[in-house]
Amino acid sequence: MLISIDERALAWFIKEFDNNEPISIRMFPQYAGFGQKNKEFCLGFSAETPTNAEYKQEMNGITFYYEENDAWFFDDTETYLTIDNADELQISFKEVILN
Repeated sequence: MLISIDERALAWFIKEFDNNEPISIRMFPQYAGFGQKNKEFCLGFSAETPTNAEYKQEMNGITFYYEENDAWFFDDTETYLTIDNADELQISFKEVILN
């Protein structure tokens, strides 16, 4: 399991959540009727305080995390957050095959 957030994506989160103070951003599976990794689910984000974080990653005062009950979505997966040519957040997944 890996979550990679590049510098441009980090700047996107700072702008999108419009907060200069330390902030926690929860990553969670969101039912959407479509999805790249798990059919019918996509990755959602919200500014919340962790209650039972399974994973945390701090970058420039922002803590990215997901809760223990959402770990199934990230298991055996590399998640990449980048910015595309239209300056929009791009989320991609790569399945990790364990031997």
